[in-house]
Amino acid sequence: MPWKETRVLDERMKFVVAFLEGESSLSEVCRRFGVSRNTGRKWIYRYREYGPEGFYDRSRAPLRHPNATDSDVVSLLIRAKLQHPTWGPRKLAPWLKQRHPKAELPAPSTTGDILRRHGIVRPRKRVRRTAPWTQPFAECAAPNETWCIDFKGWFRTQDGIRCDPLTISDAHSRQLLCCEGMRSQNGNAVRTIMKRVFREYGLPATIRSDNGTPFASTALGGLSRLSIWWIKLGIVPERMHATLKAEAIDPPKVTIHAQQKAFDRFRKEYNEERPHESHDQNPPASIYKPSERSYPSRIRKIEYGSETIVRRVRTNGEIKWKEELIYLSEALVGEPVGLVPVNNRHWMVCFGQWTQSEQVPIFATRLGLALLPSTL
Repeated sequence: MPWKETRVLDERMKFVVAFLEGESSLSEVCRRFGVSRNTGRKWIYRYREYGPEGFYDRSRAPLRHPNATDSDVVSLLIRAKLQHPTWGPRKLAPWLKQRHPKAELPAPSTTGDILRRHGIVRPRKRVRRTAPWTQPFAECAAPNETWCIDFKGWFRTQDGIRCDPLTISDAHSRQLLCCEGMRSQNGNAVRTIMKRVFREYGLPATIRSDNGTPFASTALGGLSRLSIWWIKLGIVPERMHATLKAEAIDPPKVTIHAQQKAFDRFRKEYNEERPHESHDQNPPASIYKPSERSYPSRIRKIEYGSETIVRRVRTNGEIKWKEELIYLSEALVGEPVGLVPVNNRHWMVCFGQWTQSEQVPIFATRLGLALLPSTL
């Protein structure tokens, strides 16, 4: 009868003891325990060479693998992973290839196996992600066609100071133009940071943000004072929008000053070293170049064509029309808005420049349809 799986070690020990007592021949002991003569000889040899440890099963893998990764390459992989703990095999390989062009690096799957065997891979938590945005965005075929701006979730440094990380990136190259630790999400403070970024990199054609403050508001057209400023600069606002947290925030630094140094180091590495799959594993800095539209010293006034009726928004956010006051938004206080007829009862309220021939907005935001009298 074959040995039971749950008692394998005990049965092997009993088999060897029975043979060593010499009361029966090897053939008789093998028949009693239900194993072949070759198996019996193996366990007797194992016991004599290794003692009771010899009863344990051994790996069937060959002692030497013809395709085994060279130990020097393994050391390179381990050092690279320890230097960039959040990077996976697909990012580590091109980064190492650039610095060690003669090294024969293994496939990403093999790299992952090597790192797991050495216990330096942190398992990732499954993250429930928001459904993707379904509205069409402006295409990004070149740098500075679209920038993305976002606050990455506030936290407190170890000394108790609030930090709101503000990021601005180029959607085409993924170049991180700004990573600033701010004390709050104040619109004026964001505007100050953006002026610095505009002076350094120029102006984009479009800025993409989420629907939160200070980028947008619940007012007519979703405009905020910040997005109004963008329109006046000739920038079209769009609505949308773990790397930063993993590499620069976890854990928070001791002070806000130390936190900003961590952001600056992260931004430099992200732009100049970190490979990006959408660019054949090249870093964003190899793709990005500053905008040809420089930040103006004076912002031009909003102008409308002769066919557009213009009204200036009052201090309470209203405009006057046919002796009536109509509320638009306090964010537009002091700004001129245009009224374009849609039919004999409706007018389109807009802010920004328009081409009157085709009634197509260039740098304009449609604030909505207003049920206004059709005559002046």
